[in-house]
Amino acid sequence: MIKIANKIISKSHKPFIIAEMSGNHNQSLERAYEIVDAAAATGADALKLQTYTADTMTLDRSDNEFFIEDKNSLWKGESLYNLYKKAYTPWEWHKPIIERCNQKGILCFSTPFDLSSVQFLEELNMPAYKIASFENIDLPLIRAVAKTGKPIIVSTGMATVSEIYDIVETIRSEGNEQFVLLKCTSTYPATPENTNIITIPHMRELFHCEVGLSDHTMGVGVAVASIALGATVVEKHFTLSRADGGVDSAFSLEPKELDDLVKETERAWKSVGSVSYGPTEAEKKSLVYRRSIYISKDVKVGEIIGPDNVKIIRPGLGLAPKYYDILIGRKFKKDCSLGTPLVWDLVS
Repeated sequence: MIKIANKIISKSHKPFIIAEMSGNHNQSLERAYEIVDAAAATGADALKLQTYTADTMTLDRSDNEFFIEDKNSLWKGESLYNLYKKAYTPWEWHKPIIERCNQKGILCFSTPFDLSSVQFLEELNMPAYKIASFENIDLPLIRAVAKTGKPIIVSTGMATVSEIYDIVETIRSEGNEQFVLLKCTSTYPATPENTNIITIPHMRELFHCEVGLSDHTMGVGVAVASIALGATVVEKHFTLSRADGGVDSAFSLEPKELDDLVKETERAWKSVGSVSYGPTEAEKKSLVYRRSIYISKDVKVGEIIGPDNVKIIRPGLGLAPKYYDILIGRKFKKDCSLGTPLVWDLVS
């Protein structure tokens, strides 16, 4: 069980839903406020920020590996430096965004990308931290976050089992057991076929911790399915409208979709329940509408029981249909009228 402020993350609590703002504020603080308000209105548990500058992420170069040439990338034709310059959340915005979240009753925490951002966020008294997939091999960063004693949510995109083991050992070596691993596919957007959420229960068993999903697929189907596999956290990127553009808008949920995510993941969580056979308490009142054996015409004492005078029908107050073949050929020991449920006291 993980506790973040007044929220509990565990299989016995409804899924913890994170709306990732990322750079979808499009460099407008007013738009950032609107994103906070919209996320809070859906009932999401938390809004997440990213804390970096272009200089803490990369070098100011526009050539070679510092330039995105992949034709399938959403960010083709951008240098890494300029992309991060567009996408970053100004550090002076963090405090007012946190205050807006507090006003709207939604948690706010962030992803630090270097040691300076951890120090900055500690000054803002972050209730939790997120480690991004591309930083999950930065063990010095993870160690610094673990030392805060705060809950940590780690995306495992691209990480091998050995690398996840290093993450977990680094966190635990600092005496911090408050962490969640998120299954993640680091493509943008991701396809359902490339998501492999069956890994979630395996990861839980392997690392003995809470496990969730950082989901970059379109829609909410993959996220809802993950709950049935034991995910206790779902993170999705969030924007007011994909049509408005923004660095991550193409694979972000809009308000109606986030509202659906909150509702449908909770429904999925409620439906998982426990291994159960036989009628539930709620079903017991429906047993009467099962099929059973009824007398289908008026009969006299001594008359032979056969297909012409008994039928398997609804409702279920007579003998179970499994006795039908045993009853055929036996006799009635009382006069009975049509519509009488056949019970053993009527059979000789």
